[in-house]
Amino acid sequence: MSLTEAITLGFLMNTKGLVELIVLNIGKEKKVLNDETFAILVLMALFTTFITTPTVMAIYKPARPGRHNLPHRRKLQFSSSPPSSHDTKELRVLTCVHTSRDIPSLINLIETMRGQNNGKTSRLKLYILRLVELTERSSSIRMVRSARRNGLPFVGDRRDPQDHVAVAFGAYAQLSHVRVRPITAISSLSTMHEDVCTVADQRRVSLILLPFHKHRSEQSGDLENFGPRWRAVNRRVLREAPCSVALLVDRGFGGGEQISSVEVAHGVCVVFFGGPDDREALEVAGRMAEHPGVCVTALRFVSGNTGGEDERQAVKLKPAPSKNEEQSYTFSTADVDIEREKELDEAAIAKFQQMTESKAQYEEKMVRENVIESVLSIGRSGDFGLIVVGKGRFPTSSMVAKLAGRPAEHPELGPIGDALVYGHGVVSSVLVVQQHDMIHSDEMPVTPVPVRDGETTATDGHLTMTEP
Repeated sequence: MSLTEAITLGFLMNTKGLVELIVLNIGKEKKVLNDETFAILVLMALFTTFITTPTVMAIYKPARPGRHNLPHRRKLQFSSSPPSSHDTKELRVLTCVHTSRDIPSLINLIETMRGQNNGKTSRLKLYILRLVELTERSSSIRMVRSARRNGLPFVGDRRDPQDHVAVAFGAYAQLSHVRVRPITAISSLSTMHEDVCTVADQRRVSLILLPFHKHRSEQSGDLENFGPRWRAVNRRVLREAPCSVALLVDRGFGGGEQISSVEVAHGVCVVFFGGPDDREALEVAGRMAEHPGVCVTALRFVSGNTGGEDERQAVKLKPAPSKNEEQSYTFSTADVDIEREKELDEAAIAKFQQMTESKAQYEEKMVRENVIESVLSIGRSGDFGLIVVGKGRFPTSSMVAKLAGRPAEHPELGPIGDALVYGHGVVSSVLVVQQHDMIHSDEMPVTPVPVRDGETTATDGHLTMTEP
């Protein structure tokens, strides 16, 4: 037991109650305690009882997702220099696994974003968190009792049907020279997100990879729900995570089979509209571009309006607390300088072009009317096995802001990610990225309100986006 927990337990054990007062009364009646001693002991019982709560709250901080305690967080970075033994820019990734169906696509995704590799060392350290629901079944209880201190069940227990999860990632670690640390979280689904966030905080990871709660059907090719309650786990992780989060919607990424690093040949497209989430998605794509077998295309959507009233139109996102969060997209309500955000967008694009020169393609796509159809055409083309998008909680383009009023199938994916997942005919897998940013942490449903020149745009915390 740690020193902090030991001190806390000591304070809790000193809490006095009714039994203590009864014992003191008996001592006074039996003439064991005189009046002075009795008064002192009663006062001490009251004193220790009253100070227990504030003292425990002051010295004990339970294992909760540390959203405000992140001095060690490592940002997603990509570099054109080869890795070395003294390279401190190590990317730590926490990958969550629900079922064995997640293994091939997650391994293929990890392989694409591992960056450069010289065959001996890697700048990627991978933590595999196997999520197991704690039930009353004997198999679940047996896993808890037989778990090692590092969270991995005994290898010799062949009765465990999911033991091949650790075996698969162990084989990947040996073949690809990636450091892999398997961990198992066994808890109820209502508290599973706390385990994920606590491990991410303790291991100082920069990115959490989550599998979507729906899988592609082998017969129809459509997404089928294999566990609706896992959706709630993903949403809580997105809300409480101490780092960036990427949610993978798999449509057979990598062909549905685990492939070796020398056979990787993926086409990846990152869709960029602007904002913190899109910039983080661009960072992820930048690391993918370092892999020699991955072809990355960065596609930036810009407004195609060249004149008239539409060009002067702006959009204000007005908070709408009355809307149902289960059916509405949520956006950040923070008061942020939109011009500063646009400057950061331009800097991110410039950095991406500089660091991925001759490794990735950069294009700008003009959109005049339906931005959703333009995005869906990318997923339907079949040119890309994976499309990387930002969740878009604080868009710097009114093209995304105008989508706030659309009906949402799964709001946790954002308007662009949701459209790609449920668009008819889309064959590409989708990776939705959410950047960890304290400024944009507070989200709520909003209502888009058109604003034209001459109208007052109040600075009351509402978000106002103008056409670029």
